[in-house]
Amino acid sequence: MITLWGRPDSINVQKVLWTLAELDREHRHVDAGGDAGGLDEPWFRAMNPHGRVPVIEDQGVRVWESNAIVRYLCAAYSPGVLSPTAPLERALCDQWMDWTATALQPAIMGLFWGFYRTPAARRDLAANARLEHDCRELVLRLDSWLARRAFVAGVAFSMADIPAGALMHRYFGMGIDPPGAPAVRAWCARLAQRLPYRSAVMRPFAGLFARRAY
Repeated sequence: MITLWGRPDSINVQKVLWTLAELDREHRHVDAGGDAGGLDEPWFRAMNPHGRVPVIEDQGVRVWESNAIVRYLCAAYSPGVLSPTAPLERALCDQWMDWTATALQPAIMGLFWGFYRTPAARRDLAANARLEHDCRELVLRLDSWLARRAFVAGVAFSMADIPAGALMHRYFGMGIDPPGAPAVRAWCARLAQRLPYRSAVMRPFAGLFARRAY
């Protein structure tokens, strides 16, 4: 059985929970990080020297970093479907997953922390304005791509949808003024038709408002 360590309100852990649900893989979820703690314990650092969640163990192998875990699970349990086997199709997934990790997630989660999770009196208004601008530009870039296809990698849902899709519930629910982005919103509506997305990602997060602690 796969074991997953992480707190379920973490975006990165939600990516893995969503993937496991899409694959219908039986798993054990161990709460770690945040109020549950444990990330500095020697046993956890032996699994991930960086002391971050999520981490999974599958058949004696441990994998950390959320996108790496998504790739591993999809390649191991859904080759040719969620994880393309043709090199060019795989590269199409990888490029959008990497773009999400290096551009989209830092902007959205930077705004989430700087705006949503910071009490109003402590917010850096100039920094948040820059982050909000960056988010709008990146979401509109994704919107332009999705205007010509149903899912990130083409006509079918794949691992490429998971990293960016996991961010959208937070982005559109922060109480900011997001761009129209009709293609992104239509894509989110398609994701919301999937029970794994609803159960893993579409969770209420109002309890995190103005709360700096994990």
